[in-house]
Amino acid sequence: MKGRYRVLHVIDSLNLGGAQAVLVNLIRHGDQSRFEFSVAAMHGRGVYWDAIRALGVRSYSLSFDRRFPSYLPIMAWLCLARRFDIVHTHLIGANVFAKPVAALCGTDIRINHVHGNYKSAMPWWVLKAERLTNPLSTHFIAVSDSTRRHLMEKERVAGDRITVIHNGIDLELYRPRPELRAGARAQFGLPADAFVIAGVGRLSYEKNFSLYLDVAAAVLAREPRAFFVIAGTGEEAGTLAQKVRSIGIDARVRLLGYVGDMAQLYPAVDMLLLTSRYEGLPITVLEAMATGALVVSSRLDGVQEILRDGVDSVLVTPDSGEQFAARIVALMRNPVLARDYRSAALDKVRAGLSAQANATAVEAVYAKYLRSRPRQC
Repeated sequence: MKGRYRVLHVIDSLNLGGAQAVLVNLIRHGDQSRFEFSVAAMHGRGVYWDAIRALGVRSYSLSFDRRFPSYLPIMAWLCLARRFDIVHTHLIGANVFAKPVAALCGTDIRINHVHGNYKSAMPWWVLKAERLTNPLSTHFIAVSDSTRRHLMEKERVAGDRITVIHNGIDLELYRPRPELRAGARAQFGLPADAFVIAGVGRLSYEKNFSLYLDVAAAVLAREPRAFFVIAGTGEEAGTLAQKVRSIGIDARVRLLGYVGDMAQLYPAVDMLLLTSRYEGLPITVLEAMATGALVVSSRLDGVQEILRDGVDSVLVTPDSGEQFAARIVALMRNPVLARDYRSAALDKVRAGLSAQANATAVEAVYAKYLRSRPRQC
């Protein structure tokens, strides 16, 4: 195609994560008649590498391992060789390293996509480095109003440099499909007659899957028809597997590891349980809403912007295992209330949380800065 702007998305890695899912959707639903997209991962390839390549997009790994930071010279070569109109960074590593390189190489539109208020767990020197590079961002995209407030209050970013764009999902791919329920349960080895409660995401500190297992044990003590399934990979995989055995719930918990196509799993799921310590706006919550699964989540800022406790979901004080368990059991025993929550959540996600709307809003930010610039390819 002729007459397109060149956009390079740079992300820490293409391993499992919500930011990676957002990135894939920005490309899949982007206007490829106006934009030529490329993707660079700071290190390695990761589980999303093949999905991005399947979209016909140039993909680059800037270093084969995070311990060997070849990404600085390779990023510089890439910017000089490809002459990108926009460099769009995702996650802290890309913000700290890619923005300065892009600026030095003459890319004057640098978009910083902030995917959550997760920074309290980062080392102080990482946070300091990111704050030092914030002035190099032409504009910030925040996934929630709370993320925008964080940027303004904690990082001193001017409000007119931030646009809030809620995450979105592919509503054609994620939709209620009750006719696939039996087949999905057979595919993943889940009991046909169980009430299946899923945990989805990276097996890491912020997701708090250790609490998820504590809640599972408490629920199973009261409702033995419950069955728990975790889809995800991460550094805590071994520790979590050991805990499942040690607390004696291995007969009713299944650790699936990485699931390449979550749309195949959701028809088997009755409820999503999110026990995270902090989040931005989790893609998994939107997927659950769109597929008709109940949502029980930590009461987090970004989640509260989308869902209302007692109307379309259950929102619980983070780290309150007993409150999680009690609310889950109550919802399992009240099918009328569960039906109402599912219906309200489905209406909400369909009303404005699509991947297409997300991509269109992001490209409107691009257009604000491109204006009269000629397209180069």
